[in-house]
Amino acid sequence: MSAMAGHFLTIEGIEGVGKTTQVARLSRALRERGIDHVVTREPGGTPLAEKIRDIVLNNVGGESLPATAELLLMFAGRAVHLANHVEPNLRAGRWVVCDRFTDATYAYQGGGRRLTMDIIRQLEVMVQGTRRPDLTLWLDAPVEQALKRARERNSGGATDRFESERAEFFERVREVYRARAAAEPNRIHVIDAAQSADAVTAQMLQALEKRSWIT
Repeated sequence: MSAMAGHFLTIEGIEGVGKTTQVARLSRALRERGIDHVVTREPGGTPLAEKIRDIVLNNVGGESLPATAELLLMFAGRAVHLANHVEPNLRAGRWVVCDRFTDATYAYQGGGRRLTMDIIRQLEVMVQGTRRPDLTLWLDAPVEQALKRARERNSGGATDRFESERAEFFERVREVYRARAAAEPNRIHVIDAAQSADAVTAQMLQALEKRSWIT
């Protein structure tokens, strides 16, 4: 066990930017360097939080889920995830690599659903206290390109409640991501996800090298 707390690293981006691929590549790179870490996701990350994820994402054809209920469910899942998985691993000295976190809530529920940012901030403080990611890698690509990739990936398969949204929704999501990256440049590192997967991976590792987290 490390004597130091682990790094909390989050990966953000809209559908189709390659987050799943890049999280797996990042995990492999950390493993090759002998860095003890866990990979997780939001919503979800623990058995209970995964049940909440299923309600949020897969309530297709079910009872209407108001945007405010969606927001509260996201933070309910986050509270469980933080208490039962993220914080214990960080305290044990492990890195936590999380596929989406609170930036996604501002982007999707704030930007996409047009909910009030002040309410999201209040819930963030209530659930997280002072906990924030040490570094966020935002994989950014034009909405049209990203959604084309997502459609190709999901060809013939079912889509969740967010994947079913129109391009205008994701334009609003991307705008919030862009604004947050501009406001917190020391935490949020912007990566051009329109490039090849290899180029994206290289940019991610360079961001960690710049902070002397890896060599």
